[in-house]
Amino acid sequence: MDRFELQKLRDLPIEGVAERLGLQVTHHKCLCPFHDDHHASLSFSISRNTYRCFVCGASGGTIDLVMRCLNKDFLDACRWLADAHNVILSDEGFKGLALNSKPSTLNPIPFDATRYGRFFERPWLSAAARRFLFGERRLDERVVRWCRLTSWTDCHGVDWLQIPYFSREGELIGLQNRNLTEGALPRFRFPTGSQCGIYNLPVLNLLRQGEELWITEGCSDCWAMLSAGHKAIAIPSATLLKSRDLEQLSILHSQLSIAFHMYPDRDAPGERLFLQLKEVLPTLTHHQLPPGCKDFSELFLRQSRNI
Repeated sequence: MDRFELQKLRDLPIEGVAERLGLQVTHHKCLCPFHDDHHASLSFSISRNTYRCFVCGASGGTIDLVMRCLNKDFLDACRWLADAHNVILSDEGFKGLALNSKPSTLNPIPFDATRYGRFFERPWLSAAARRFLFGERRLDERVVRWCRLTSWTDCHGVDWLQIPYFSREGELIGLQNRNLTEGALPRFRFPTGSQCGIYNLPVLNLLRQGEELWITEGCSDCWAMLSAGHKAIAIPSATLLKSRDLEQLSILHSQLSIAFHMYPDRDAPGERLFLQLKEVLPTLTHHQLPPGCKDFSELFLRQSRNI
């Protein structure tokens, strides 16, 4: 690929990438996520833009850090970096990434479902979470229960919404933490090994022959679509769409003749996601958001105020 394209990602500030991944960096150090660390042994070099743990030996640059923290291969790590930091890569650049990517030599750390599963047995919502879900987003309480959303407060007093990802069989496979403080960073945190692909997969078990299924971009739009009375799933973002996700949707379409629908976000990534999905779902119907609505969540809020 064009070396300039790849260098954009390698030049992203390493500490900023670490914070986007949910690591708490203080004085160029943080707890190492790759071993049971209690003394901030992961160190960052600003001049070299690298990280290194002097206990377990983990080291590398921005792409390596994402690969290891999120259990992603080279290409997916590059896509995540580009999406998380608003770095625009050309289509040729992504093709080059695919051609030049090599299998990771790192040992992937699996997601520990037993560690987090107990949080969703009896979901609990803090005042901040209830304000966000029911006050700001106006979601149906039945949707929040179905999605098993819960919340927690960290040692700094920051409220987080916990968003579980389940397989179609109901197995916990990933977890996304959303910061409920407006404008605060990091906005999202993902436990090591989380597989956050298609969101709300269990709803596929409720589909009948020829029924409608709405595809949204992001969990928030999915909650809004469910609250509007539709069956829906979510794709994390246009740059994180995986081939196995496309294959799963294609199989679903062929088996049940599902009618797919979508309100793409009013931006270039939203339209790109629609076109990617349209390639494998030829019957996917495009619905245009009205002026002033950047995504379906805003349309849902507008409609709910008019009821």
